[in-house]
Amino acid sequence: MEVPEQRPEDLRLVLVIKPPPILTLFGEKLISTKFQLLKAWESALPLDQFLITHAGSVRAVLCSGASPITTDVLQLLPSLQLVVTASAGLNHVDLPACRQRGIAVTNARTVLVDDGADAAVGLLVDVLRKISAADRFVRQQGLWPASGDYPLGSKLGCRRVGIVGLGGIGSAVAKRLEAFGCTIAYNSRKKKPHVPYPFYPNVLQLAENSDVLIICCGLNAETRHMINREVLLALGKEGVLINIARGAIVDEKEMVQSLLAREIAGAGLDVFEKEPDVPKELFALDNVVLSPHAAVFTPESFLGLCELVVGNLEAFFSNKPLLSPVLDE
Repeated sequence: MEVPEQRPEDLRLVLVIKPPPILTLFGEKLISTKFQLLKAWESALPLDQFLITHAGSVRAVLCSGASPITTDVLQLLPSLQLVVTASAGLNHVDLPACRQRGIAVTNARTVLVDDGADAAVGLLVDVLRKISAADRFVRQQGLWPASGDYPLGSKLGCRRVGIVGLGGIGSAVAKRLEAFGCTIAYNSRKKKPHVPYPFYPNVLQLAENSDVLIICCGLNAETRHMINREVLLALGKEGVLINIARGAIVDEKEMVQSLLAREIAGAGLDVFEKEPDVPKELFALDNVVLSPHAAVFTPESFLGLCELVVGNLEAFFSNKPLLSPVLDE
């Protein structure tokens, strides 16, 4: 009996241009046992030739910030119907082009919320209480207890915290910091009904009325370099900047100069404008805490994200509603 040839619509084929962290560190076995992964990064062909070769069979793609889904990529994938991104951020996906083509997009949504919020609070506590700086101080043998002039840290409670982007992570940050006795205000694209915090229509006004500014919003044309010199000066010499969102939301050169000139008190940074390059001037500053874009990365979050990715792909190939659609929100 002749076996019928499989049509592209019958294949559970998922294109991966470059492997996202969940694939390389945690979930390849979980995902590859359920779907056929088309690994572009393992091919000797140039990417455009690889995509052209498989254009007719690719209906779904799994991506992250390391593999942007641009207009050029979309043009080479005429059969594409679904983009699954293994992240909460969407700045690496051309959403308008996806909308125009009717391509569905899913993201991590709430899976990464708790770990991201924990990391933001951890960075803030570290900067204010000088935990990392104190650790370095103690490790310098002979410096302590001989030296009695180690600078004191600062109290977290009663701080006025301004949150830029009151989505899932921003809201979770606010809830955690309320427990510390902080007062919360926020800036977002629009005022959110039923939110008990003061709303400021722009980040400059928020900075003027905050001791701490925590960046939790997405990166797009409107938010790029939104935290500029004017905002940093408004935050002031006692102000602290925390960024767990995207590096380019902050004008990094201006931030470095503000830190060097002590125009702001400190910063906790999980993200940078040109990763993995980090401004070398920051390395010598004890009022700055650095993290390698790992705020939302824990074994628990990776497992949850893998399960969500698999769930979205299963739903797509079964013609069922997606679990975390972006374009329908």
